[in-house]
Formats: sequence, C-alpha cells, structure tokens
Amino acid sequence: MEALSLGIPILIIILLFIIIPGIRIINQYERGIVLRLGKYSHTLDPGLRIIIPYIDKLVKVDVRTTPMDIPKQEVITRDNVTVNVDAIVYFKVLNAEKAVLETTNYTYATSTFAQTALRDVTGNFDLDEILSKRDEISEKIREIVDVQTDKWGIDIENVKLQNIELPADMKRAMAKQAEAERERRAAIISAEGEKSAANAVAEAASLLARTPGGLNIRTLQTLEKISSDPSQKTVIMMPSELFNKLSR
Repeated sequence: MEALSLGIPILIIILLFIIIPGIRIINQYERGIVLRLGKYSHTLDPGLRIIIPYIDKLVKVDVRTTPMDIPKQEVITRDNVTVNVDAIVYFKVLNAEKAVLETTNYTYATSTFAQTALRDVTGNFDLDEILSKRDEISEKIREIVDVQTDKWGIDIENVKLQNIELPADMKRAMAKQAEAERERRAAIISAEGEKSAANAVAEAASLLARTPGGLNIRTLQTLEKISSDPSQKTVIMMPSELFNKLSR
C-alpha cells in the first residue's frame, strides 16, 4: 500500500515530464507542421495543441502577408545605361507543408529568385521605359516569381519598384534636358502671347479704320491721357483731313 502511494506521485511526475514539453500554442496567424521521427505527420491549426515530446518536431509557419525588401541590384538597361534598382515583394504562405518541405528556407529562396527576376526584367527595358513603366515592370516581375514560388506553396501578391538610382553624369544630363525643355516651353508661351497681342492690335486698328471718325476719337482719348500727366509735353494737333491731303 505504501509502495502504491509512493508510485502515484512518481507516475504523475513522469506524465508531467512527458506531457508538458509536448504542449504547444499555435497562434491565429500560424500553422504548425509536425514531423514525426523526421517524416511529415500532419498540420496543426491555431490553438492549444499537444505533440509527442522527443518524437515529434514542430515547425511553425507564419501565414500572414509578409513584406520583403529586395536588395539594390545593379542593372544594365537595354540602351546600355547602368542603374541601381531595388524593390519590395509582398508574399503569403498558402501551403505551410510545401513551404517547409519543398525548400530549406522559403523566405531566402523567394528573395534570391526575386533578385534574379528583377535584374532580368529591368534589363530588357530602356532607361526611359524603366522610369515611366514601373507598374508594368513590377507586374512582369510578380508573374515570373509567382510561377517559381507556387511549387513552394507561396503566393506573390505584389511587387513594387522603389528606388531607381542613375549615374551622376546621367542625372546632370537629364537636369540639363529638363531645363532646356522648360526654357523651350516658356519661349513658346511668350511667343504665343505676343502673337495674340499683335492679332488683337491688328483687329483694333482694322476696326478703327473702318469706323468713321474712329481714329479721331482714339486720338482725343490719347490726348486726354497725355494732358493728365504733369510732365511738360508739346502736342501738335493736325486735322485728319489736312493730313490726308498732305500725304497725297
């Protein structure tokens, strides 16, 4: 009887020693991959879960959308300009089992492949196209990477080009080109303004010439404005009829 009473606490201690290490908590945004004696057994959903200690191995996989920076890549464009381009990839694990069993490190594998795709895709565009077609280039990179990572159970949700760094001499050349373009537009606007003003003056002169006494009235208006100025002026008034006779 005494042996039995002593055996029960020992048995409880042994059970706790076995059960406690096997208690696992899987968060809502995780999935648990159970490897039993090195072989895939099953996938655990979120919640309080129990595995067999020392026999089962639990690998947790985050299934949330994860942003990942693609390091800056040196790219030679189709028109032989060297630029540095970086991007950001948004991916999500759809199949936790594949993510663990099909690659040693799915995050690193995705990043490496995305770097290669970034260089390959941007290298097929001219510099002007890279600067103006970011969305198109990003979508091409996404499609290429998504096809490759699909077998790892990963979905590439989005790819965004971030910074495009140009060589210093290229920046200076583009700045000069932009300045020249601004000056050209300013000259065009100024010329159009002068043309409009000249047309307005021509129309006014034509209208005054067709209106009887129009020039005389305009002359009187001008003299009125001049007379209001206190500065000394000498004005010679000549009838228009006399001027017309003298001009013949």
